[in-house]
Amino acid sequence: MNPLVIPPAAQRDEKSIQMLSAWIAEQGQHCSIKIGFWQDNGRDEQQAWGIFLADTIRHIANALQENYGKPFPDTVAAILKSLHDEIGDPTSDVQGSFSPGHG
Repeated sequence: MNPLVIPPAAQRDEKSIQMLSAWIAEQGQHCSIKIGFWQDNGRDEQQAWGIFLADTIRHIANALQENYGKPFPDTVAAILKSLHDEIGDPTSDVQGSFSPGHG
């Protein structure tokens, strides 16, 4: 198992919340997702996830630029194209079930 480091800000903030954890295991993707957090706090859950995922894409693009010199706008465009293609014509089925989280 090869977990990522918890960001320092999340370690410092007693109110930090892990929203998403994704793993590649047994030849597939496995996720834990905190669904309902935004809705339970009076926000539109779908819109909030869109913002969260957009922020995540920007973090990925920044990391690829810093570590490999990949141009930020090209990376964002490539990720969005791949995302659109995968949503429209998935390379694999989504399997599993949803279990509400705690906390």
